[in-house]
Amino acid sequence: MKTKNVADEVLRAALELFAEQGYANTSVQQIVQAAGVTKGAMYHYFTSKDDLLFAIYERMLSLQKRRLDEIMAAGGDTESVLRAVCEDVVVTSIDFLPEGTVFFRSQHMLTPERQAEVKRRRREYHDKFAELIVRGQEEKLFRDDVPVSVLIAHFFSDIHYLPHWYSHEGPENEAELAAQITELFLRSLRRNGG
Repeated sequence: MKTKNVADEVLRAALELFAEQGYANTSVQQIVQAAGVTKGAMYHYFTSKDDLLFAIYERMLSLQKRRLDEIMAAGGDTESVLRAVCEDVVVTSIDFLPEGTVFFRSQHMLTPERQAEVKRRRREYHDKFAELIVRGQEEKLFRDDVPVSVLIAHFFSDIHYLPHWYSHEGPENEAELAAQITELFLRSLRRNGG
């Protein structure tokens, strides 16, 4: 096994085991056995199970933040940029559905320091997302009778609920579903409701 792949194999094994039997019921020994590596090899990349759980979610967080920054930097009219951001977060959340499911089920088991880091990183994302909504409000495109924090919670509650009902075998593909959820959200934001 190449050195570069050890971390990936450990993450893959941890994700599968956390999904199958839960974070609390999975031992480091089970993870290294499933990954085909030694504990020493795992500890070279990850200091603990907590570190593994954080790393599983961190990959998705980093990708979504990078994509948000790219979409915003590309510019465009406010609604088009917000549409692109919303569609991207739906698609990437579906692409990382197992990671998101495991993380949201187990995040309360992270150390307080890791929980604070996740909260900080998610706040960074939400603040940028909020900037788009505020910009739309200032341009008189979006309603301002509902607090921005409630509007953001409205959208992200749909995203966080995906693991409970979405299936890759369902009638909509990722792009169609992203467009549908985004359009519902944008309609709820528009001043005229349409």
